[in-house]
Amino acid sequence: MSSIVVTGATGRLGRLVIERLLATGVPAGTIAALVRDKEKAADLAARGIELRVADYSAPKTLTTAFRSGDRVLLISGSEVGQRVPQHTAVVSAAQAAGVAQLAYTGVLGGPEADFELAAEHKATEQAILDSGLPYTFLRNGWYTENYTEHLAPVLEHGAVVGNAGEGRIASAARADYAAAAAAVLTGDDHLGRVYELSGDTAWSLAEYAAEVAKQSGRDIAYTDVPAETHLQILTGAGVPEAFAAILVDVDHAIERGRLAGGSGDLARLAGRPTTPLADTVAEALAHH
Repeated sequence: MSSIVVTGATGRLGRLVIERLLATGVPAGTIAALVRDKEKAADLAARGIELRVADYSAPKTLTTAFRSGDRVLLISGSEVGQRVPQHTAVVSAAQAAGVAQLAYTGVLGGPEADFELAAEHKATEQAILDSGLPYTFLRNGWYTENYTEHLAPVLEHGAVVGNAGEGRIASAARADYAAAAAAVLTGDDHLGRVYELSGDTAWSLAEYAAEVAKQSGRDIAYTDVPAETHLQILTGAGVPEAFAAILVDVDHAIERGRLAGGSGDLARLAGRPTTPLADTVAEALAHH
């Protein structure tokens, strides 16, 4: 029997997609969670979800991951620099199995995205197109949590630091992107479609700092620094140099307007307005 298969199912986005599928009435028995570690997915198995164990980095394990007619969500891997061979292995396995849909979480802008972090996503989209598989591209913009999960140093130093200038970010909560993914996995008319997903409202880092200040009652401001300085700050805080360089490059992309969004696709797919920045900040502060 074919299933809806969510890869990376124990990751933060994967878990939210499964929650959304269940909440919208998809029977647990028709959902399969592709995981590396069965133990981490014990709670999913307890709810009646099928576990399929496979690793993006071990192509042989993927040969039994998919079945003919499955609708698959390929959530991009977290290991920057390793994603092209990993994703290509998943695409090959999906092609061999004859899946009915391969939805992929890429990056806002697709081929037009001219920043370093987008390169592996562009290569993956091309591999999917080359495979001939029925596809849906979910080009995810920024998760608001990319910022709110790192509030501790902001509150400690009273500063949001970056090199994004006055560039704007149309972020949304991770749950919003999960709702969109669930919609394309369960709905019709999504094959061969490309969705540019972003939040309803774009904000600048100065506005983000102001929102955190307002809600926390502390003095917090945005400090715009040269790229070299930002790189030094990140590496000094323990971020590996290669990844720090990618983050600095992303800020340049923000300054150029590459993450400002505006298509409205995310709210349409999710069936509701995207989560406001203020709500995600409030949630993060409540858990701080």
